[in-house]
Amino acid sequence: MDDKRLETIIGKLLRAGVLFSALVVAAGGVLYLVLNHAARVSFRTFAAGGPQMRTVSGILQSAAHLRSEGLMQAGLVLLILTPVARVVMAIAGFALEGDRLYAVVSFIVLVILAFSLLHAV
Repeated sequence: MDDKRLETIIGKLLRAGVLFSALVVAAGGVLYLVLNHAARVSFRTFAAGGPQMRTVSGILQSAAHLRSEGLMQAGLVLLILTPVARVVMAIAGFALEGDRLYAVVSFIVLVILAFSLLHAV
């Protein structure tokens, strides 16, 4: 594998990740509008999603049941995971090229990303 091919693969991965996450968010938005088109909106109070919308497992369960809020949140999770997938692909590509330094640096970036995503408040 050469650098140009790796860049092409990573570019396609990023495009696909962003497009797929946008489609999931849009599907959730359309479903929300279809189901709640006549609902009255009150801007006096903010009602955050329930506790199930604060964990990845809750979001995935909600999306699996085709709930609009779950689909929109799942799309956002996919969007967040897109750069993580890019770093994983870079590690694999650099390893296949035999470029150990960049593979190690990319792995360190992956560890930092994983730590920040898992320990975010």
